[in-house]
Amino acid sequence: MKIFYLTIALFFAGYSAIHACTGISLFAKDGGYVQARTIEWGESFLASEYVIIPRNLNQTSYTPTGINGLKFKAKYGVVGLAVVQKEFIAEGLNEAGLSAGLFYFPHYGKYPEYDPKQNDKTLSDLQFVAWILSNFSTIDEVKEATKKIRIVSLEKSNPSSTVHWRIGEPSGRQVVLEFENGEPRFYENEVGVLTNSPDFEWQVTNLNNYVNLFPGNAPTQKIGNATLFPFGAGSGFLGIPGDVTPPSRFVRIAFYKATAPQQNTSTETVLQCFHILNNFDIPIGVEFEPGKAPNIPSAAQWTSAIDLTQKKVYYKTMYNNAIRCIDLNSINFGTISYQSHPLDQTLAQPIENLRIQ
Repeated sequence: MKIFYLTIALFFAGYSAIHACTGISLFAKDGGYVQARTIEWGESFLASEYVIIPRNLNQTSYTPTGINGLKFKAKYGVVGLAVVQKEFIAEGLNEAGLSAGLFYFPHYGKYPEYDPKQNDKTLSDLQFVAWILSNFSTIDEVKEATKKIRIVSLEKSNPSSTVHWRIGEPSGRQVVLEFENGEPRFYENEVGVLTNSPDFEWQVTNLNNYVNLFPGNAPTQKIGNATLFPFGAGSGFLGIPGDVTPPSRFVRIAFYKATAPQQNTSTETVLQCFHILNNFDIPIGVEFEPGKAPNIPSAAQWTSAIDLTQKKVYYKTMYNNAIRCIDLNSINFGTISYQSHPLDQTLAQPIENLRIQ
């Protein structure tokens, strides 16, 4: 346990400065619905695994005092992408088609105060995604059940290290969950994107500052006798923020989503999401003073795209840009064992199904 909590402390110590996530969602013409995201961690290589949770698996949450929190049994089979260790699923999908993921949310969220007397309903924020996907098939079920549990952080020395969550259904309904003064607040996500702090309502309101942006080219105009013309294509987006802060990424991904041509199929939409999110890979050098950047290819540790309609999880990593696919339809969640494997365990061809045993 001491080693575990040291790992968590080191993880959160670097989290506030160099963790970022960017999420997008898109519909296909055939009705397919895809939610995709990056996960950024610029400090070092972030150990990440894909996890298979079978039906009926008994799980227990960590708390700040041990593995003595909420106990729950998996009703649904789950495929998740986990960070630090297999229990901490950052993004995933269950066999009912419900998807959930966590996004870092420093300084704005506040969980209930940890009370060891209520360990039987206490759930680690890093295990909330696993709990959602193991137990529920709809957003409304999640909303009702969340009233009955207590979310806490495992990082006792840094209470501002909180997360918020994106939860989606195959219908395309998507909500954002944030904790404010210990209380859960669900927001219908009509723009279909998410990054980090500030809070979701502020991020949506901030889009009004960019009402002048439009797809295509700005028209030629005259100032006195001088003719002004665009230097190149896409000048309608002149002024869109290009830095890597969460508000700027929120604006950029919102406009990229809004102007993305709709694809015919969900598979084509998955590829489109990866192409769009390539713009949100963070070069490692921009986050550190000269000479202090770690020796990793990118701050974007991995990128995922989840096809909620076809029930497939796709991902690529900073070390391997080949897109790999885990097809939930090919897994017997009634007989498969609980397991986890490094994301880069095998080299694969693009869109190759991983063989799950």
